[in-house]
Amino acid sequence: MPTKRDYYEVLGVERNATDEELRRAFRKLAFKYHPDHNHEDKTGEKFKEINEAYEVLSDPDKRAAFDRFGHGGAEGPFGRGFEGFDFGGFGDIFDAFFGGAAASRQAPQRGAHLRYRMTITFEEAALGCEKEITITRTEHCSMCQGTGSKPGSQPARCPNCDGSGQVRRVHQSLFGRFAHTVPCPQCQGEGRIITEPCPQCRGRGQEKRKRNIVVHIPAGVDNGAQIRLGGEGEAGRRGGPAGDIYISLSVKEHELFTRHNYDLLYELPINFVQAALGTEVEVPTLNGNAKLKIPAGSQTGQVFKLKGQGVPHLRGGGRGDQLVALFVATPDSLTKKQRQLLEELGKHLGEKNMPKPKKWQGFSQSGF
Repeated sequence: MPTKRDYYEVLGVERNATDEELRRAFRKLAFKYHPDHNHEDKTGEKFKEINEAYEVLSDPDKRAAFDRFGHGGAEGPFGRGFEGFDFGGFGDIFDAFFGGAAASRQAPQRGAHLRYRMTITFEEAALGCEKEITITRTEHCSMCQGTGSKPGSQPARCPNCDGSGQVRRVHQSLFGRFAHTVPCPQCQGEGRIITEPCPQCRGRGQEKRKRNIVVHIPAGVDNGAQIRLGGEGEAGRRGGPAGDIYISLSVKEHELFTRHNYDLLYELPINFVQAALGTEVEVPTLNGNAKLKIPAGSQTGQVFKLKGQGVPHLRGGGRGDQLVALFVATPDSLTKKQRQLLEELGKHLGEKNMPKPKKWQGFSQSGF
């Protein structure tokens, strides 16, 4: 399979090109390579390449995905490449600029997609949950079942286009005269006229309704993840499928844990007596408290690993770890007795028990 060219290279523009620069470049190339005006070999393939490039770069979401991932598109837990997008036929975008042949509106049309932003807690993202959302979407009219006609009546064939939904026109542009078809102005391309409109939707065949939808949040999602609910968007027309709902997740920060991929970092404060003599403490995790043994002589910055106490892997197959970094805290206030004891201890310790100075390594050994 041949390697696709960079979309910016196809249109001959810089990567920071404005929408107007993209539009001008497309107009020039589309006219030059349109199969109706250029009969050289491989003109159709060239025009398809130009059409596809403009389809992606003229859409802010698709352009952002291309800038980041290339032809792979928004690959990730919920993403897919541009292979799944429909770039239409050769003339779709050309028609929008030059008034070319118009497709019949009688074909099934997919409903529009909806977008929803959801904020969830750190624990909900890590462990998974179910949330209920309320949306307002377009659905088929419950009275006429989407036909637009009053129950018991039938629409009539449009006399202007004889039911085809199209009429032929001659278009004069800067590039010359073009004969093309356009949607019939009398029936708006439908090919039929509703003589007795449905009293509920007034002939539109659709109505707005509120719906409550339960969303399953899988364990392991992170901030910025996107979930697609197939077929839960706006209703299609003329038998077309419904659109989808795309849910963008925003995850709140945790007061104790910091997430790094599927691992968690927790900073554990201990006093210098615990550090010197060693101790056993309880450490909070996502699944409750866990016991951790601190060996004698532990130092600030030392990291311990709680195996399997991190975030579950999004695709299954285990979970990350929890890394516990020690922080030996110095008391900021002492009683008279405590001060006397520390002064006495200091006399006995001197400098013999002090660790040798070394370069600070931070959490490099833990993978951070």
